[in-house]
Amino acid sequence: MDAKKKFQEWLDRLSKKDPLYAELLAIKDNDEEIEERFYQYIAFGTAGLRGIVGAGSNRMNFKVVGKTTQGIADYIAEHGQEAMDRGVVIAHDCRHFSREFCELTASILAANGIKAYVFPSLRPTPELAYMVRYLGTIAGINITASHNPKIYNGYKAYWEDGCQVSRDVANGMYEKILKVDEFTGIKKIDFDEGVADGRIVVLGPEYDRAYLDAIEAMAIHSGDELDLDIPFVFTPLNGCSSIPFREMLKDRGFNNWAIVEEQKDPDPDFTTVGYPNPEDPKAFALAEKLGKEFGAELLMATDPDGDRFVIEIRDENGNYKWMNGNQTGYLLLNYILEGKKDAGTLPDNGCVIKSIVTSNLSTKIAEAYGVKMFEALTGFPSICGRIPELTEKGYEYQFAYEESVGYAVCPEVRDKDGISAGMMVAEAAAYYRKQGKTLWDVLQELYAKYGYCNEDEPNIVLEGLAGQARIKRMMEYVRANLPTEVAGAKVVKVIDYKDGYEDILPSNVLRFFLDNNSWFAIRPSGTEPKIKFYFYTIQDSNEKAAEVNKKIKEEVFALVQSVK
Repeated sequence: MDAKKKFQEWLDRLSKKDPLYAELLAIKDNDEEIEERFYQYIAFGTAGLRGIVGAGSNRMNFKVVGKTTQGIADYIAEHGQEAMDRGVVIAHDCRHFSREFCELTASILAANGIKAYVFPSLRPTPELAYMVRYLGTIAGINITASHNPKIYNGYKAYWEDGCQVSRDVANGMYEKILKVDEFTGIKKIDFDEGVADGRIVVLGPEYDRAYLDAIEAMAIHSGDELDLDIPFVFTPLNGCSSIPFREMLKDRGFNNWAIVEEQKDPDPDFTTVGYPNPEDPKAFALAEKLGKEFGAELLMATDPDGDRFVIEIRDENGNYKWMNGNQTGYLLLNYILEGKKDAGTLPDNGCVIKSIVTSNLSTKIAEAYGVKMFEALTGFPSICGRIPELTEKGYEYQFAYEESVGYAVCPEVRDKDGISAGMMVAEAAAYYRKQGKTLWDVLQELYAKYGYCNEDEPNIVLEGLAGQARIKRMMEYVRANLPTEVAGAKVVKVIDYKDGYEDILPSNVLRFFLDNNSWFAIRPSGTEPKIKFYFYTIQDSNEKAAEVNKKIKEEVFALVQSVK
């Protein structure tokens, strides 16, 4: 795409009253900014769209959302009248323009003869994913940028199986999207008129109840088996999960918890936290303060769209310890399988799913219970996308997770779900407390039994077009110079997923296995300007595992950062 030509085209075609016009006029002499905003039409893939809000074809704005929705409408129309009648369910988060983008999306779908369902206000991503299957729609759309900084917004697309769109569906949609003229090619009706004549349906509270009923049905223990007086703190980080999470806790009978008041209500600027990602321990600052005052044993946080979930637990010295996604995954996986085994409900053909960059300690836990572990590419389109296939092969789904703090407890929610994960962690903490143990105690027991795993998932942020090019050079360099030894350990196996591997689709990921019970992986992020690294080792002590992983990371980082 010729960025300057596209910039001028937008400037010529936009109304001078459109705020986008003034924004573009202000950068007319800034070639670098014009290139960033117009070098491509914002990428659409299995995670949909995600970008900075602003003017340009590589930004999130009404023109881009309109073009995207019209392309998706054209894609659905090709599937026939039955698909159009089934319709699309749409949700949105708390970010700037999310409600407006949601109503625009519904108005365009309705104008194209496609039934549109919307919520009356913001809802978490997992509820949207659940609703696709519950309503039987052909697709779902969520206007959200998940855990990204406040300047971002996004557009997640789901298909009829309740999963985020597969690679094939995303490619088919993108092909249609690129054919739409964002100024003249979009059909649209008035949102209020669409509601009045029934082409747009606003969902009532009974649909929220259906989602909560589905996740609450996943309970392993209840009643007298739990210490419901366990003290804990919850924060939704000013996002979508505040109301449903609190409703779930009330339904389950927890009676001694507190919410971080400053982060209880939606805030598109995330004033109290800055970067609203609970993967960053700094996001727990207010929760830790309240936790100390409240005497909380457990701190829980969801990200702004409610799909990611992170905890901090007290160690033997009473200090809060931030848990990475693998550690919470160990606790959840073990609790679910242990509980089902004790109850006699664990099937002989059970399966669990993790991503290829998630710790293999969870594989050891699953196998100890006679449950088969399957791998998938990163992201829940790939992870939950395996559920139908494995079900067809006769396996019974038990749980799925990935290291980036995503957990799928309920098979009816085909995406990561911070609310059901929160329910299960709170339940596990209450169950073990009844037995005189904390989650920290249980985690130490798991390490003692299966090995001490040290995991580190750092990344290098490289913004913009130049950053994208450098990340590409980094991956090319490593492929051309595959290490045979790292930090004194021999590389015994390399898996390059660029052409696929076994039953896993192609992806830009390299994975290295060493002869000292360690492995690491490198991949560019699909949604953020980052190159990501994953380092794992299992040793006979925490100290040795940390030392081994540190040396491997230092050597790999030196290799990659040498690429300019």
